[in-house]
Amino acid sequence: MWELDDRAWTHSRLNCASGLRAVGENALADTIVAETAAHATHPSGRWQRTPDDPRLDGALLLPAIRGAVPAGDPRSRRTLDAYLAALTEDGYAYRFRHDDRPLGETEGAFLLCGFLVALATHQQGDVPAALRWFERNRAACGPAGLPSEEYDVTQRRLRGNLPQAFVHALLLECAARLKE
Repeated sequence: MWELDDRAWTHSRLNCASGLRAVGENALADTIVAETAAHATHPSGRWQRTPDDPRLDGALLLPAIRGAVPAGDPRSRRTLDAYLAALTEDGYAYRFRHDDRPLGETEGAFLLCGFLVALATHQQGDVPAALRWFERNRAACGPAGLPSEEYDVTQRRLRGNLPQAFVHALLLECAARLKE
């Protein structure tokens, strides 16, 4: 997921730890996770966007999915719970809240984030919820079966870039993981 400006993004730092763990550099990954946790853990115990931005972001679901921290890490579980409560509507997920307006007024639901929720809920052992998230977001596509970047929940139509490779990649990953 892209970064919006030059800040110490929590998801980027933790995803670096994921990559390091994948190549066996656990000590360095542990150092990055500890440093990030010291500066980017919200008072509620969940991850926050940056050390100076306490908001939620769909990208914060990625570190546990990719292995930066164990699936049972309480920060990741609290992040998922808070994200579901604050940034989802009608089976669709938004990346972050731009301002105080209702979800969907500033942009559409990010289908990529809906697939992240499917992966995160599956990782937490809630297979029925993961399947619902997967099917809801998989169905948000055009006549050719291709999803776009965003989906307008109110008007039930595609928004944003089409086709969107990130969305397609996570759709395929979800299908493969949920098949198991």
